Amino acid sequence: MDLQVNDETHAIRSDADTPLLWVIRDELGLTGTKYGCGLAQCGACSVIVDGVVMRSCVTPVAGLAGKKVTTIEAVEADETGKLVVAAWIKHQVPQCGYCQSGQVMAATALLKQTPHPTDQEIEAAMVNLCRCGTYNAIRAAVHDLAETGTKEA
Repeated sequence: MDLQVNDETHAIRSDADTPLLWVIRDELGLTGTKYGCGLAQCGACSVIVDGVVMRSCVTPVAGLAGKKVTTIEAVEADETGKLVVAAWIKHQVPQCGYCQSGQVMAATALLKQTPHPTDQEIEAAMVNLCRCGTYNAIRAAVHDLAETGTKEA
């Protein structure tokens, strides 16, 4: 099966029921997407599939034929993704950084779908877990971008 990841088509050898996370990490060697819980609860494995944030640890690769997968390695190729990364730096969001690739992917998907999200939309979209508790900095970065409409970080 062919899989489009970060605007490149890859011939995937993994079984159809293999979670996307393991294809990304083990077969493609892209290690920015992290394994957290394996239950789609924490969000460390978040990627964007056709514009929608998804938990790759529970998404079988078979359902992704013909879809565009974006991982943290390519998020800055997208203008919104680039602005999210800049806002993360500006607001000094990461501490340990383990969850941050998933956080950035969730914020990018939110801001691409809703450039000026309300507080409620931000709360609903930014549900990934952060063991370091950087939620205030994450919220500040997303609010900053929501106020500027992702025109500048």
